[in-house]
Amino acid sequence: MSEERRGGGRRSRTNRGGGAISQLEFRDVQNPYAPLELATPDQVEAIHRTSMRILSELGIRVMSTRVMELFEAAGAIVDRAAQTIRIDESLVAEALKTAPSSFTLTSRNAAKRLTMGGRHVAFGLVAGPPNVHDCVNGRRPGNMTDYENFIRLAHHFNAIHIIGNQVTAPQELPANNRHLDTYRANLTLSDLAFHCTAIGRGRAMDGINMMAIARGITPEAMAADPGVITIISVNSPRLFDDAMAEGLIAMAEHGQPVTITPFTLMGAMTPVTLPAALAQQNAEALFGVVLTQLVKPGAPVMYGAFTSNVDMRSGAPAFGTPENTKANVISGQLARRYRLPYRTSNANASNAVDLQAAYETGMATWGAVMGGANMVYHAAGWLEGGLTASYEKLILDVEILQNMMEILRPIDFSEDELGFEAIRSVPTGGHFFGAEHTLARYESAFYRPMLSDWTNYGGWEAAGAKDALTRATGLWQQALRDYEEPALDPAIREALDAYVARRKEEIGSDEP
Repeated sequence: MSEERRGGGRRSRTNRGGGAISQLEFRDVQNPYAPLELATPDQVEAIHRTSMRILSELGIRVMSTRVMELFEAAGAIVDRAAQTIRIDESLVAEALKTAPSSFTLTSRNAAKRLTMGGRHVAFGLVAGPPNVHDCVNGRRPGNMTDYENFIRLAHHFNAIHIIGNQVTAPQELPANNRHLDTYRANLTLSDLAFHCTAIGRGRAMDGINMMAIARGITPEAMAADPGVITIISVNSPRLFDDAMAEGLIAMAEHGQPVTITPFTLMGAMTPVTLPAALAQQNAEALFGVVLTQLVKPGAPVMYGAFTSNVDMRSGAPAFGTPENTKANVISGQLARRYRLPYRTSNANASNAVDLQAAYETGMATWGAVMGGANMVYHAAGWLEGGLTASYEKLILDVEILQNMMEILRPIDFSEDELGFEAIRSVPTGGHFFGAEHTLARYESAFYRPMLSDWTNYGGWEAAGAKDALTRATGLWQQALRDYEEPALDPAIREALDAYVARRKEEIGSDEP
């Protein structure tokens, strides 16, 4: 394989011929910089203490008898009539002793194994929107054709490391079994790890079983080498529903990682102040962490954060705000206090792929990465506050992510890179265009964007005066044309098809 064809058969930025989209290679992204810290150690402890009071004095309401039994056996105070569980700090401390500080996630392509924890950073595809938009076909309900296209784009672009839970809901398919179609698309159209749905035990087990089939191993073997991950969304304030609890239990029992993510919007699901929101988020997240360790000590788990604010004039969610950015940073401090891998997001609230979408996403991305995130969920394609998966926004986001990846690339300070001899070789008042130092590096010296246009005004105007949005439309269209489906053993494909057919028969169908 030539150097120009790395990353699972996809073009890297080193390929300058053939009109291929310029992009970075698929790689394990690591953050070499010390994480930003906005809260002092005393302030982090104040959040922790308030969280412990929430857990011990107020408790968490749960809708699952199984969860109540687990906590009751561990010594928690369980009020079955009120369906409320109260725990003290000692139970949290015991759980944190067994929760791993990092774990790996292996897809059917072992070369794309992800590490969650430490300095590692992974960027995920948008997940969950009911709608889809592009500038050619407009806004429309989510459907399987668009779902598959987004999976193709996620596979094509090396800055996307993991597929989220249903990039858009294919609403023409029965709601109770369409997860099987989306899992199959994830596994056949890409070779990335993915988030499986944890609304109930069945959907979680289907994700586990299908990834095991794709990898040619048993679910038991995969317990020691996880392949799928899920997100448990706490119904803030302080409510764990039954379906999410069952999904969490199934994943933890089988050694697959769980991300506990309270959905906390200041002014709506939490008090309006940031410290209060973080204290509540922290309590809810830690409750979920404890549950995973009660199910199976050592089960991989992530600390999830999704704290932002609402527009107090309309009540609508706002993202990419200063408050959201601060929350991303301080949540990272809390995750590190507990030695847990950290997940957050870089969302925006714009209704269009415009300046607002760009600056809100940029602001949130900086907060997430500089806050020490190990996984940035919804990192590519999120629009309209999460109600729409956007083709053009995905292109904009990949450009943002690639810029961030290059910022995180370590700088070489060797003697040759410091360039004293190059400086000596050029006379005063001269230029470095023809210097040997420049000629040896001109192909790879600087990041080459795929979306930005750096031509002068005359050249840009002569080429059609295309703005970034128009260029983004052309790029996703080209990416779909250039997409190459990853090879899959025909026997594995047949086994996946057979599993899907059998499970659909067992589940039955309902109206979409």
